[in-house]
Amino acid sequence: MSQDKNDLAVIEQCKKSYEMIHSEMSKVIVGQSDVIDDILMALFCDAHILLVGVPGLAKTLMISTLAKVLHLDFKRVQFTPDLLPGDITGSEVIEENKTTGKREFRFERGPVFTNLLLADEINRTPPKTQAALLQAMQEREVSVGNETIRLDHGHPESS
Repeated sequence: MSQDKNDLAVIEQCKKSYEMIHSEMSKVIVGQSDVIDDILMALFCDAHILLVGVPGLAKTLMISTLAKVLHLDFKRVQFTPDLLPGDITGSEVIEENKTTGKREFRFERGPVFTNLLLADEINRTPPKTQAALLQAMQEREVSVGNETIRLDHGHPESS
């Protein structure tokens, strides 16, 4: 019976959180309550969201507002025909070690290392770049060179 009480308490907390987030987002996003509902449902289910609509429907504003309300890191990538996989996943850069004078490789994280990523117009980019994004979405990891790096559910700088 105590498990039922715990479950009920978790459901009540989710409901309160949902109402608070919805209320805060509705202060900025007007007239799109159903879309906010769908976004929050996906968020609570740890799912991805596909927002489709003509320009000017505040898609970017919705996601950036959600990030602000939840104090999450947010990035937006405009997918263009010349975008490369490393432009979203990150890449190895070579830099000189100031103390030893030796050159070393360092991984520079791309925008996919964030809490909320808005991938705008993914249909415009080459298949390899789409595949890199899909790997990050489905597998929650990225491949860079011979290395596979897990995407952390926590703060983007914590892994």
